[in-house]
Parts: sequence; structure tokens; C-alpha cells
Amino acid sequence: MALTIRRANASDAATLGSLGAALMRAHYAFDPQRFLAAGPHAETGYASFLGSQLDDDEAIVLVAEIDGRVVGYVFARLEPMSWKELRGPAGFIHDVLVDEAARNAGAGTALVEAAIAWLREQGAPRVVLGTAERNAAAQRLFERLGFRRTMIEMTREL
Repeated sequence: MALTIRRANASDAATLGSLGAALMRAHYAFDPQRFLAAGPHAETGYASFLGSQLDDDEAIVLVAEIDGRVVGYVFARLEPMSWKELRGPAGFIHDVLVDEAARNAGAGTALVEAAIAWLREQGAPRVVLGTAERNAAAQRLFERLGFRRTMIEMTREL
């Protein structure tokens, strides 16, 4: 089983859309009041969004391939200082997802490490990410890779 991490390209759009919609469904299952439902156009919408990031110099979309088949992706970008978030400039990992059938093969670790390497090369002084409260597996991965808890989001429905 050969694992490869590479930059996503336009020909990956449909697969990225499917993976992005899977990310939406997973989060919605964690908390349907907080996260968006993956509606009938989630795949095309996510494909369009990630496709729009491919040529952005301040963003990167990477895919993980196992034996030539795309099984996961990571989307990261450079973010400026934020008064709203009380933080300086940072690299931000916005999405990471590995297809359920391909988990525990090292793809998630490799994707996050590759995104961190790219953010470091771009001069990011730190990397920030968010994870769903109920996503214990992702939290274990992130902690294993050196991330620490810094914020807790709380939501109240009105």
C-alpha cells in the first residue's frame, strides 16, 4: 500500500466535493444544531469552493492517495492577525478528512504534517485548527502531532 501526498488539481474536483460533503455529514452528525446539513448540492458546492482555493497563493489543498486513489484531503491557508480571535498571524488548517475505509493507514497524519510543512515554508509562526467537540479521534491525532487546546467554542440556540 503506497501512500502519496500531493497538491490537489482541477481533476480532483469531484473527489474533493465528495470528501467535503462527507466532512459536512460527519459534523452534522456530531451536532445538527451547530453544523450545516449536507444538502443536495453539497458535493458540487464543496468542489467549487475547494477548486477556488487551488490557485490562491495563501492557501493549499493537498490530497492523500493510496495506490493511486484519492482517500483524503487537507485545506489550509495563511490567515492575518485577528482582533476578533485575539491572535496574531497564523496558518490555519480548515479541513482535514480521510475516507472512513482508508483510516488508520497514516493518511491523516501525513496530510496534517504536509500542511504544517507548507505553512512553515510560507512563514506562518503557528498553526491553528478547530475540531468538533465530539470528534475524539481527530483530537487524539492533533494532540499526537503537538497541538494543544486553546479555545472552546460554546453555542446556544435562540
